[in-house]
This record gives sequence, structure tokens and C-alpha cells, in this order.
Amino acid sequence: MTEMDGGNEAMRRYWNEVAGPRWVERVDIQEGRNIEVAEQLLAAAAARPGERVLDVGCGPGATAIPLATAVAPDGQVTGVDIAEPMLGLLRRRVAEQGIANLTPLLADAQTYPFAPASFDLLTSRFGVMFFADPFAAFANLLRAVRPGGRLVMAVWAGIPDNLHWKIPFEIVVRRLGPPAPASPHAPGPMAFHDPDYVRDFLGKAGFADIAIDRRNFQIHGRSAAAEAEHAGGLGPSGRLLDEKGADPATRAALVGEFEAAFAAYALPNGEIRLPGTFLLVTARRPARQ
Repeated sequence: MTEMDGGNEAMRRYWNEVAGPRWVERVDIQEGRNIEVAEQLLAAAAARPGERVLDVGCGPGATAIPLATAVAPDGQVTGVDIAEPMLGLLRRRVAEQGIANLTPLLADAQTYPFAPASFDLLTSRFGVMFFADPFAAFANLLRAVRPGGRLVMAVWAGIPDNLHWKIPFEIVVRRLGPPAPASPHAPGPMAFHDPDYVRDFLGKAGFADIAIDRRNFQIHGRSAAAEAEHAGGLGPSGRLLDEKGADPATRAALVGEFEAAFAAYALPNGEIRLPGTFLLVTARRPARQ
């Protein structure tokens, strides 16, 4: 199934041409890094057998696949994403694992005409911070949730609260300068870092019982080198390197600096752990609306 339009055209291009391919290349590392977030999100979502779930920004299925298991045998999961490279991997996983109750959907969730009141649970792990218009997106998503249905999503806190971002980002700023001025809520990983902003657009979109809980976790890095390579292509440091037009030699030199800095957080086995923070956001569509 496919439905795309221009509502998030800049992010569509970025995730299809830049970030999506980079993510797929590093998928095992990427999913392993955020395993604690996925576990906390799934526990809070508490999906039950028979439920219908919409997983927004599902990527290759880190949460969509376990959600499909949780709602089986009669429940259904729809995993929606704007990035074809990531959905392509999800389709392969669904086929290889024989998952009959998970439907990948290439679409812009801000504008896609979901069937009204067709989902019991709306969830996302770091997949909703890229909307051009969050109010319009969540108003559209609200219509897809049945009255009384629930929203459970994880969004990033800011750079200062996430050491895996803070360390490489500060190195790039020192070497290449700061990013161009932008709105603190511009589409990107930290767009929803402000709880008051999130409460405001969710409330205006029609959600009720909004609660936002700061959650701490540990990034699981395979090694300082792997974490440094990741920071060179994704996250705020990767985006800033792209913005600055860093050539391969400059990027490689900075990745070397990232690795040296991350080495201070290595465990005896060579893996690293870096403290991070996300916001667990829960809400409901009012039972009468």
C-alpha cells in the first residue's frame, strides 16, 4: 500500500535519500543501541491480544514486530513510515518470519486518510518528531483512533540530556561551527523535547489525559568505534556534518575524535554505555467526541 504527498516533502527526501539508507546499513547497531527505549515503550503500551495497532515511523520494525506478537492471533498491526528503504527491510522481515498480522504502509501519517476509528492503540518510538505540522498530523491520527483509544509514544529529550549526541555534536561545533539558526521545534530528532509544546499541540489536536514522563536509559554501543561511526552519519552530529558539507577526510578525522571521547565510557568487554533521556508521552482520544 502506498500514499505519499507533499505534506512532509523535505523529510520524505531526507529519510529516503540520506537517513533511511544510512539507518538500514547500520540496522543491527541502531536497534541494539535503543533496546531499552523499545522495552519501556512496549511495556507502557501494553498491547493486548485482538487489538488494532498503528505504529508510526515504524522503520524496519523494532517495535512493530513485537507488537504484532503481542496482539496475535486476532489483532493487527499497521506499520506506517515515510521511508521506503526502512519499509523495504520490514517487508523482508515480515516475509522471512511469516508474520501474518503486520501490514507495512508507505505513507505520510500527517495526511494519509486512515479509516476513522480503526485503531485501539497509536504508538511510536522516535518516529513522530519529523512532521511539518504536528497539530495537523496528530489531528489526523486522532481520527484514526477509536474513542477511548490510547496514544503511547517515545520522543527524544534534548541534546544536553543525551550524552551520545552531546559528545560528538560539541566536537563538530568546535571544529566546524554551529548549525544555522532554526526553530527549536523544526522537524528533526529534538522537535518534541519541550513537554509544554507537546502538551499544547496534542491538546489542540483533541487528545485528553496527556501525561509526559521523563525516562532515563542507557544507550548500548557495541564499541567506541561503532558508536563514533554512527554519530558520523546520523543524529545531530551527522546532520551538522551534512549541513557543513564536510568532505570525507574531515568527516573521518572527526569520527576519530568521537571514538576517542567515547572510549571513556567503555566496559571491560569493549561495549559502551551512555546515559540518555527520552519523554514517554501517553494520552487518549476522549470516549465521547
